[in-house]
Amino acid sequence: MRRLATPQDIDAVFSLYMHERVVPYLGYDPMPLEDFRAIYQEMLESRRFFVYELNGRIAGFYRATRYPGRVQHVASLGTLAVDPALHGQGVALAMVSHAIDELKAAGVKRIELCVESDNAPALRFYKKLGFEHEGTLRKFYKRAGDASAIDDHLMALLID
Repeated sequence: MRRLATPQDIDAVFSLYMHERVVPYLGYDPMPLEDFRAIYQEMLESRRFFVYELNGRIAGFYRATRYPGRVQHVASLGTLAVDPALHGQGVALAMVSHAIDELKAAGVKRIELCVESDNAPALRFYKKLGFEHEGTLRKFYKRAGDASAIDDHLMALLID
């Protein structure tokens, strides 16, 4: 089940966001909960940050944002993660498929996202869902402690 994130979800979202197998692929480096609070507050205020629950617990989350004006038919998916303990159980497929269906029902004709070049499982997953590689943002993504930045791939799904 998908729902808007609430202030009460911060501990579960923080725990998943900072998981060693998740945090390398999200927008912030590891940090203490107190530092994460401001980031989480901004995500809540966007009213576009969703959690996906399975058996009463947060199994994943994502942010779906529509662009304004002439590109209001375009949405961006980001800040997307699934609990590594649930990998391989169809949670990502259910969550992302649900997001796509809702965006499509809202009139979105294009969904874009960025995937780090070293995230092979995500690249395969999105390709399987019909997303196509549209370009590469060279040396775009730099993690703390890494010697250099890596490429980020822009992918998009066109909806008829």
